[in-house]
Amino acid sequence: MNVRKDLPGGRYKPLTDEDIQKIHATSLRVFAEVGVQVNFPEARNLFRKAGAEVDEASRVVKVSRDMVEELVDKAPSMVKLCGRAENGEFDCRIGSGTVYMGTGGTALNVQDPGSQNSRRAELEDVMNMACLVEALGNIHFYMLNVYPNDIPVEDVDVNRFGAALNRTRKHVMGGVYTIEGVRNVIKMAEIIAGSPDKLRERPFISMVTCNISPFKLDESYAQLTMEGARNRIPVVVPAEPLCGATAPVTLAGNLVVQNVDTLAGVMLTQLVNPGTPVLYGCISSIADLRDMKYLSGAVEMGLMNAASAQMAQFYKLPLYSTAGMSDSKLNDAQAGYESAITNLMVALAGGSFIHDAAGFLEFCMTASYDKLVIDNEIIGMVMRAVEGIRVDDETLAFEVLKKTGPGGHFVSSRHTRRYMRSEHYLPQLSDREDRATWHSAGQQDTRARASEKVFEIFGRPPQSFIQERIKERLKQEIPGLRPIVMD
Repeated sequence: MNVRKDLPGGRYKPLTDEDIQKIHATSLRVFAEVGVQVNFPEARNLFRKAGAEVDEASRVVKVSRDMVEELVDKAPSMVKLCGRAENGEFDCRIGSGTVYMGTGGTALNVQDPGSQNSRRAELEDVMNMACLVEALGNIHFYMLNVYPNDIPVEDVDVNRFGAALNRTRKHVMGGVYTIEGVRNVIKMAEIIAGSPDKLRERPFISMVTCNISPFKLDESYAQLTMEGARNRIPVVVPAEPLCGATAPVTLAGNLVVQNVDTLAGVMLTQLVNPGTPVLYGCISSIADLRDMKYLSGAVEMGLMNAASAQMAQFYKLPLYSTAGMSDSKLNDAQAGYESAITNLMVALAGGSFIHDAAGFLEFCMTASYDKLVIDNEIIGMVMRAVEGIRVDDETLAFEVLKKTGPGGHFVSSRHTRRYMRSEHYLPQLSDREDRATWHSAGQQDTRARASEKVFEIFGRPPQSFIQERIKERLKQEIPGLRPIVMD
């Protein structure tokens, strides 16, 4: 299988250069004239010491243009999110518009293979999803995509990360919930890496905290952001403004809110620890104005995340972006076209680390095993589009054309054999048989073929990617780690 990664996007540009400058200028006015509410006192003190204007009564922090630009410039323009393959096969270099696509988080429900219903997610689903991600080549990383409802919140962080690290070598990113959980996850990763320095040199975990739109740094999330930054673990500081709800109904207005909120998080990380690897984060979408619910499959989500790719490139920041979800409740045509359209838009815009790109249904509430397999196929096609068309002497093939001449064919050409597996995307799931062959094979639709693939993967002996001696140490030293996680 020819897996495409490390490819530059950026061919699709929904914003002009003038548009980008206007969003930037308006964002700076918000920082200086409106401000951001910072609810964690230690974070406010950091902004004050750096020269920001702080109103303790309202907890609003106003930041000058120069201070915004100075702090944003301290953040690295490229962040390496590593896997655990010795040859670097699963490494993701986030920055400069290179595109990687994977799962997202965090759904409360799962849809079992072959089912149209959903149930509450459990810890075992975290492990099973990791096994699927390991097996599906077009999914480049594992963002922890389900919340285990069967364990208490104080144990969620270590068990989610532990389960993932035991079942996949791909980079593991996840939302975090408690300060103690963050510390224990970092300790666990340091033990697996061999030392704290080795983990920082090749970080195979990263963490997501969130900002609250519009213009609010939540106390809990600010603490989590600062803890990650102190430990120099890659951190994502995304915002999720919704058009018509927590942001203006216009896409441009949403982009201003999105830009201010995530830049506030970027600045906080640099105040804590200059040079902290941090990703500009976008989860923007729209609200259904009939009942104010969040919509995940809207084409406007694709537009805004594609535009955010341009904004991140403007600030020379690596980007965490969103695409690939569906509001459908099952794996039908709606799920396919919604996921494909937004994935394609954001990837072609150079969306760097595109999360939620695989597996999500029902407004991001349900992670589907079947959809992971279906989206693996979609991502493969999208990455072929990102790769574009190579034009050089070899691909123009003049000498081949000259040798073959008028009326000839290219079926047996050496040139055809050389490029047949790399030039075209070779589907793993799609049906390309004639009707008679399809009929004799059982007339399966895409969902049925996906379920079959899931069961085939789960039928293999499970692989563990943590050595037994390390597992024993983790069981002894990491509080709350469940035995099942280290099986």
